[in-house]
Amino acid sequence: MIKKYLKYQVPNVILLLLVTPAVFSQNIPARKIKKMFEKSEILNEHFTGFSLFDQDKDKMVFEQNGSKHFIPASNTKTYTFYTALEMLGDSIPALKYITKSDSLIFWGTGDPTLAYSTFKSNKVLDFLKKSDKKLFFVATNYKGNFYGAGWNYDDYLEDFQPEMTAFPVEGNTAKVYKNEAGGVTVKPPFLQSYFKVDPNFSSEYYFIKRDFYTNQFTYPSKIDKTGYLQEIPFKTSPELTISLLEEKINKDITLLDIPLPKDFRIIYSEKTDDVLRKMMMVSDNFIAEQLLLVCASTLSNDLSTNTIIDYSKANFMKEFANDITWVDGSGLSRYNLFTPNSSIALLKKIGIKVNDEERLHSLFPAGGVSGTLKRAYKTDNDKPFVWAKTGTLTNVYNQCGYIITRKGKKLIYSFMNNNFTKTTDEIRAEMARIITEIHNKY
Repeated sequence: MIKKYLKYQVPNVILLLLVTPAVFSQNIPARKIKKMFEKSEILNEHFTGFSLFDQDKDKMVFEQNGSKHFIPASNTKTYTFYTALEMLGDSIPALKYITKSDSLIFWGTGDPTLAYSTFKSNKVLDFLKKSDKKLFFVATNYKGNFYGAGWNYDDYLEDFQPEMTAFPVEGNTAKVYKNEAGGVTVKPPFLQSYFKVDPNFSSEYYFIKRDFYTNQFTYPSKIDKTGYLQEIPFKTSPELTISLLEEKINKDITLLDIPLPKDFRIIYSEKTDDVLRKMMMVSDNFIAEQLLLVCASTLSNDLSTNTIIDYSKANFMKEFANDITWVDGSGLSRYNLFTPNSSIALLKKIGIKVNDEERLHSLFPAGGVSGTLKRAYKTDNDKPFVWAKTGTLTNVYNQCGYIITRKGKKLIYSFMNNNFTKTTDEIRAEMARIITEIHNKY
C-alpha cells in the first residue's frame, strides 16, 4: 500500500517542487522592500514616502507614507504632462487669428516655443512676415499674475523663473554674452539698450542685475570671466512683446483689444512630443507653465492656470483629485501637495494614454542615459532600467516613474523626500541605491 501510495504521489511532489519556485518568484516580498528602508540611516532622518506598484499584477507591492502629502517640486510636471497628453493633438497650437478687411488680428495661446531653446519652427514668424495685411495683436487673454501662486520673488533674476505671458518670445529671457570689446552682447538685440554699466556696482562674482519692476539692467565695468553667459528673465509687457516681434519680422504691429470671434483660425508650431520631451528631460519650468496655458487655450480664449488645473482634475484625475493640492505647472510653488499614491495613479494613467512603451520611455529621463537622471544611475549592460521625473527644491528631492527589473517585472514608483538637512546628492545616491537593488533582485 505504501509503494502504491508513493507511486501516485511522488510525481505530484516533484511537480510541486518544480512549480513552487516559479510561483514565488512572481511576487516581490513587501517585507524585503520594507527592510531596505528600515536599514537606511539616511532616509530615516527625514520625511520619506515611497510607493511601488506592480503593473503586471495591477497591485501595490509596498508603500511607506503612501497617503501622506509631500511637496512634489518638479514631480508636478508629470501632472502638466498628462494634461497636455489629454488635451493637445500632435502639434502645439501657437497662434489664433482672424482676417478682417485689410487687417490680420492675432492672439497668443501661451505657446512657449517661439525662438526658444532648441525649437526651430518658424511657422508663426513666417506667417506674420508673409501677410500683406496690417498686423494687430490682442494681449488681454492671459488671466493671471506674471508669477504663479507661491513662487519665490527672490528668484526673479534666475533663468528658471521667467514670467508667464500669452505670447512669449525667446522664453521671456535675455541671453547676455561677453563680447570681444569687453562689454556685453544681448539677445534679443532689442534689449541691448536696456543694459548699462554701473561703475559703483562691484561684486566678488560677476553678474548682471535687473530692477524688479523694470527692464533696467546693470553690470560692472569689467568682465573677467571668459565664455561668460547669463540668462536673465526680462520684465514682460504687451508693448515689449510687440517690439520683440517687430524686430524679428521687420513689420509694424499695433495693440488692439477685441474679443475673439467664433470664426478664428489656428497656426500650429512644434510637435507636442518634442515639447513634452524637452520639458521632462531638463525639467523646464517655463515650458511647463506655458503648456498649461496652451491647454487652456483649447477650452476658450482665456488663458488661466487655475481654470485648466480645475478642469484637468475634474475630467482626467477624478479618482485622486481630492487627494492633491495643485497650483502651478512646474512645481516651483511649495503650495503644491501630492501623495506617492496619487503619483502612482497618475503614472498608470499616463502609461495607458501613451500605450506605447518605447514612446513613453523616450519622453522621460532615462537613468544613466539622459536628462536629469543621466548621472543619478548607472545602466545595466549599457541599458537603462529606470525612466522617471525628478523634483528638486531646497530640502526636497523626489522621483516618480517606471522601472523594469532584471526579471522583466514592470513597476511604477514614487519616491518622495521632504525636510532633509543632508545634501541633495546624498539623498539622490541613496534613492538610486534602493531603486537599483529592486531592479537587480526582482
